[in-house]
Amino acid sequence: MVQNENVRLKDSHNDRSRWRQGLDDRLFGIITMTILIFTGLVVIYPLIFVLSSSFSNPSAVLTGRVLLWPVEPTLDGYAAVFRNRQILIGFRNSLFYTSIGVVLNLIMGMLAAYPLSRKHLVGRRFLNLFFIFTMFFSGGMIPRFLLISDTLGLMDNPLALILPGMMSVWFVILIRTYIQSSIPEELIEASELDGCTTFGTLIRIVVPLSKPILAVIALFCTVAIWNAYFDGFLFIRTGDLFPLQVVLRNILILSTIDPEIMADIRGAVNRQAMTHLIQYAVIVVSSAPLLIAYPFVQRHFVKGIMLGSVKG
Repeated sequence: MVQNENVRLKDSHNDRSRWRQGLDDRLFGIITMTILIFTGLVVIYPLIFVLSSSFSNPSAVLTGRVLLWPVEPTLDGYAAVFRNRQILIGFRNSLFYTSIGVVLNLIMGMLAAYPLSRKHLVGRRFLNLFFIFTMFFSGGMIPRFLLISDTLGLMDNPLALILPGMMSVWFVILIRTYIQSSIPEELIEASELDGCTTFGTLIRIVVPLSKPILAVIALFCTVAIWNAYFDGFLFIRTGDLFPLQVVLRNILILSTIDPEIMADIRGAVNRQAMTHLIQYAVIVVSSAPLLIAYPFVQRHFVKGIMLGSVKG
């Protein structure tokens, strides 16, 4: 009987422990979910507000009547945006800078990463250290400005926004690591035994098998170049060469909108309301290309971002 009583007490204690553990897990889950929901609302609400404001009546935007949904929906803001010559030229310029920059980064990154991934490369360790050194130490903004303006003579030239960023060491390291961890050495050796040259192996074997990491880098590079405004602000003086982000900065901070758009709007209050509406519409238009492009590379992005996380 004593033994049976001890067994019952032990089972009762285990039941209470499991109940307490289950209660703790549920409490932890509730707290975690509450924090995540609150954080999500804090992040999502400004986006919804900007989108709703861009479709709302200008007077509703100016008086602060837009909270969540569009008030008196209208497309006047977007119509004004696409009539604005500054915005259209900035959009075209950013599209050009981004396209050229992404292509050059992929080409230069692959050309640098593939040799660094080969174990028989002479001086491989030194070259890797040399590349990594540039990630931690740089000349700074003033030497860079002097290099672009005086040494290279690229002031007010589109090349000033393309050439300095045509290769990123971080992207080179990502591609090199992907090649080492995901492409079998035996496959490359087999192609060489079949008479394929080094460049042929790169084009026919390595590049097709590196599509996931190249898609990730293309996405990272697109976001970085599309959102960059400081180089355009620093090195470009001609308005027709400004990237979209510089035009957006001028509209948001300096409130400089093409007078032709505002000419048919009477009254200072109406013009001020239309200015606010155009600002919100410009934000949506400038963000739309990245939001549209992301779903097409999401599959590769998830695979490439896990690079090196699982071995074996």
